[in-house]
Amino acid sequence: MSEPSVRIDSWLWAVRVYKTRSAATTACRAGHVRIGGEKAKASQPVRIGDEIRVRIAGFDRMLVVRQLLTKRVGAPIAALAAEDRTPPRERVALLAVRDRGAGRPTKRERRDIDRLRGRDAVTGYATDDD
Repeated sequence: MSEPSVRIDSWLWAVRVYKTRSAATTACRAGHVRIGGEKAKASQPVRIGDEIRVRIAGFDRMLVVRQLLTKRVGAPIAALAAEDRTPPRERVALLAVRDRGAGRPTKRERRDIDRLRGRDAVTGYATDDD
C-alpha cells in the first residue's frame, strides 16, 4: 500500500503559500518550486516529511510538510501543516533617510530608493535575481 500524497500545487495553495492554485501551478512551471532539491511539476506528489523550497519575490522559503491538505483551510490550521525553516532575512541598512515633508525626491534619490526596494531603477518593476 502506498503512502498518502497530495499534488504539490494543491498543497501550496491549501497552506496559503500562494493565493490561488493557478499561481502555484505557474510557479511550478517556472521552476520556483523544488522538492528535495529537484524542480517539481505541479502534479508531483508531496508526502509528509518532504522538504520544499519555494521562491517568492526573489527570496526562498523552506518548508517541511507536516500534514497533507487538499482543501484551503484557516490560517491557524495551515500554519500547523507546514514547518517553516526559512532562515531570517538580513536587514537592509538604509543609506539615506529622507525627512518627512522634504518634498518630492530627485531622480537620483528615487533611483536609490528603487534599488533599496529591489526594483529596477529604470522600469520600477521588481528584479528577478534568478
